Amino acid sequence: MWHPFIVALTLALVLAGCAAPEPLERRQGYVVDRSYAAPSHNSRVRHLVIHYTDIDEAESLAVLTGPHVSAHYVLPLPPQYHHGAPRIYQLVDEERRAWHAGASAWKSRTNINDTSIGIEIVNLGPDRPYAEVERLLERNAEAEVKIDWAPYPQGQIEALIALSRDIIERHGIHPTDVVAHSDIAPSRKVDPGPRFPWRELYEAGIGVWPEEDSVARWQTHFDMQPPTLATLQKALKTWGYPQQETGELDRETRAVLRAFQMRFRPADYRGNPDTESAAILWALLEKYRPHEMERLAEATTEPAT
Repeated sequence: MWHPFIVALTLALVLAGCAAPEPLERRQGYVVDRSYAAPSHNSRVRHLVIHYTDIDEAESLAVLTGPHVSAHYVLPLPPQYHHGAPRIYQLVDEERRAWHAGASAWKSRTNINDTSIGIEIVNLGPDRPYAEVERLLERNAEAEVKIDWAPYPQGQIEALIALSRDIIERHGIHPTDVVAHSDIAPSRKVDPGPRFPWRELYEAGIGVWPEEDSVARWQTHFDMQPPTLATLQKALKTWGYPQQETGELDRETRAVLRAFQMRFRPADYRGNPDTESAAILWALLEKYRPHEMERLAEATTEPAT
């Protein structure tokens, strides 16, 4: 038979284990009282930024754990599994600011490192250095560009989908704020490149994609009356790109168009303004930012349904 003292002690230990955490936390030189909690707050994270590393796994981890650049997560290649689940490296706590975006802007925000979580996917990118890719794209705007881009294995994408869903749900990230590195820094970056499966991510509930019937309506409309370059620039800026409204097909505009086309029309990403790109852009605005369509009032009227 149990001794009453042992029973009482056991009960006390159990109750202590179930009790609420101690509200007082001693720190160096002061004590924090957590007795009160304010309900009026939300996550600082507003963006999810997708990158590729452009180097192999060992070098990627060496660079991203070095003194100059970092990311919150790294997806290895080939995909690695632990008890049947994909293993993903976490290098930086989500509450901390990783150094992955650099000089960047999206919608009304700049310095996207401040408000984002960065995912680096180990992928070798194009078959030549970025500087050469940039020269090819700039010099061959009117000709087909032959660049081979590394594929993304399905296992990597499945791991990315699981990770992204979790991040988006926990931080309440809007679909239009799931972005490519090339979206937020189009004059400097092209990752994750034209082979990245944005539509597959959208079908898994991540990010955005236009409705085909809406694209077709706008395509027919713009084939008859295309938007001016200034209006196209304004639409790109309205969608979120760091785009100036110059009315000129300058280097910045080509870079923004190239980023947009790599994501939504990867068959041709030479950075040329065309009615198909415009139709996709207007369809996206119509679906995700309809209140912003009024800012494009100088564009031709909305096509008939």
